[in-house]
Amino acid sequence: MKKIILAVATIILCLPTVLAQQLDISAELRPRYENKHGFGTLLETDADGSNFISQRTRLNFDFKQDNLIFKLSMQNVRVWGDVSTLASDDNATALHEAWGEALFGDGISLKLGRQEISYDDQRIFGSVGWAQQARSHDAFLFKYAPNANNRLDIGLALNSDSQSNLDNLYSNAAGYKTFQYAWYHGNFDNLGLSVLLLNTGIEYLDSSTDQTIDYMQTIGSRLTYKFDKFNVDGAAYLQAGKAIDNDVSASNFTGNLAYKVSSDISLGIGYEYLSGKDQDDVDSDIKSFMPLFGTNHKFNGLMDYFYVGNHGGSVGLNDISFTFSYQKDKFSAKLVPHLFSSAADIYDGSTKMDNNLGTEIDLTFGYKLSKDITLNAGYSKMLATDSMEILKGGDSDENNSWAWLMFTFKPKLFSTQQQ
Repeated sequence: MKKIILAVATIILCLPTVLAQQLDISAELRPRYENKHGFGTLLETDADGSNFISQRTRLNFDFKQDNLIFKLSMQNVRVWGDVSTLASDDNATALHEAWGEALFGDGISLKLGRQEISYDDQRIFGSVGWAQQARSHDAFLFKYAPNANNRLDIGLALNSDSQSNLDNLYSNAAGYKTFQYAWYHGNFDNLGLSVLLLNTGIEYLDSSTDQTIDYMQTIGSRLTYKFDKFNVDGAAYLQAGKAIDNDVSASNFTGNLAYKVSSDISLGIGYEYLSGKDQDDVDSDIKSFMPLFGTNHKFNGLMDYFYVGNHGGSVGLNDISFTFSYQKDKFSAKLVPHLFSSAADIYDGSTKMDNNLGTEIDLTFGYKLSKDITLNAGYSKMLATDSMEILKGGDSDENNSWAWLMFTFKPKLFSTQQQ
């Protein structure tokens, strides 16, 4: 912590030397109260839920000059009360982003360092901004944008736990050893097209305790189209290759239609399919789709019953959702019911269960208190079935719900830009 304070002080003292360039210093403070009473999984019978306040604090430095962009983002993530009031040090502070981008002209640049990687609707690559710690990667990006309507990114990552004379394959911290990807996006009038080719190196210890890497490929495309008062989007991804010495064969398909009733009201309907594996399937092949680095909290209900660290070997999912949203001036509200069913078979012993998993209802509100202060709140209710009990455990008859309240402060502390 002392080193970070010293670094901040050094940057501030050097401000007069960078006034000819563009330097922005901003901050974020985001405390969030949550009442979890069956969040992520069904509550056990007569069990109590939990109440806590978590907080994210960030200090961001953004620097630009003719051929360079640089960003440094320091963050502290805590739960109120997890550090003593007499603590002499705080280990919850770390670098969230620290990257530099070299600009070569003609739309070509190289970006290296710790960075957020986010594309399209964040299904495969996302910042996971809801989580207080969020997600960032140590990566290298080659970027080519010849014009405003076309962009190609090529990304590479190689992770190790330490410096050594021997290659340290097993990187526990990152969760993957390496990836290579190419992402293209083009805008063609009202049509948007994205294509992703991703190769992920997944590390594990094999039966002889040797360190091994398997490679899994994720290939897919996303389309968006706007006409009149309608917005349409759809995506399809296929996964193949190997993971942990098992063959992979999985898929994900989604489609959404939104209609703007008026300047204040919008309606929508959506469907998503994520492949899964029958519970009585003894085949070792992996048939459950893995969203990998996506912002999974954004999908399949806000209560995180699916695909937030719990997708491995799952029965997959069918998710039919309806969206009712209202926004006027500083106030917004959204109601989203989800109808869930499994994509593969669920069994209770030898008895095949109904694929219906239940209904989740998400209600969220937002209000902009001022330019730099926002208030958000939400309430979610899970109406689960016996099949959900088999899948997740717990008691479907309990009041499985989640409520939260969050303030977000985002002031700009300093800028060399002309106001």
